[in-house]
Amino acid sequence: MGEGRDQLLYRMVEEPALSEPVLVVALEGWVDAGYGAAGASAHLLGATETSLVASFDVDVLVDHRSRRPVLHLVDGVNTGLSWPATELRLGHDLEGRDVLVLTGTEPDVRWRAFTHEVVALSVGLGVRIVVGLGAYPAPVPHTRPVRLATTATDAELAARGGEVHATLDVPSGVGAAIEERCAELDLPAIGLWAQVPHYAAGMPYPAASATLVDGLARVAGLRFDTDPLHEAARLHRERLDELVGTNIEHTRMVHNLEAAYDAERAGPSRGAFTPAAGEDLAAEVERFLRDLEAGGDATGTDSPP
Repeated sequence: MGEGRDQLLYRMVEEPALSEPVLVVALEGWVDAGYGAAGASAHLLGATETSLVASFDVDVLVDHRSRRPVLHLVDGVNTGLSWPATELRLGHDLEGRDVLVLTGTEPDVRWRAFTHEVVALSVGLGVRIVVGLGAYPAPVPHTRPVRLATTATDAELAARGGEVHATLDVPSGVGAAIEERCAELDLPAIGLWAQVPHYAAGMPYPAASATLVDGLARVAGLRFDTDPLHEAARLHRERLDELVGTNIEHTRMVHNLEAAYDAERAGPSRGAFTPAAGEDLAAEVERFLRDLEAGGDATGTDSPP
């Protein structure tokens, strides 16, 4: 039966009648620069009334010493704990189409068992496509549109998802394991990864969240209202413009990133970063981040969701 298959790792709360739902995977615990995936999933869950479909056993899946519950104290009185949770919730897009969201804490252990059960549950609920959301820091400027990189179960789906198609070996989150299992069962799956400027990776970056939700809508044939995310992105862009404009080194750094971004979009023959140039820009980005931290929350944004 394989690891963990003798006992389910989740509890069904309800078994809704669904019509070709989409499963969105947005678990906390892996790379999420600018809180792009967290902001996207919060927008999806906040835009519609949701219901709990299944709850996973975090006492089995999560190491509470690394992901400790939050103690709520009021005048010295313990009023309770908020425990990590991994849940499958049901919502809908603007047309009423079913959207399942796997949200909460990425498991620390038993990934194979968790992956098999997530995909088996998806197949049982009639899921037609699985879409993972994520974001990573990249040498890109905040003055250009956010680009999406993809991981997918086939080349056609990867081409539909984004414009960055890398060939490399990198550590993965559990979302990649879910994709692999989907491929074994011929269930289409794709991961959408927003590129976030290095210097904005430690703060909420709503442009990444907006691009992820738009990408989800495109690859899965859904419709969402992303106007609030795009408006937040516009205001955030203005704050970053003001911040960068006060420092000639920061302005030069952004101009260099713009030149590299534009050259890459024009094609490899038009030029790209050399390793030395990339290292120099990375050093400037690190100095930029230190300046931001020394000055507090220069963007005026709220804490990450």
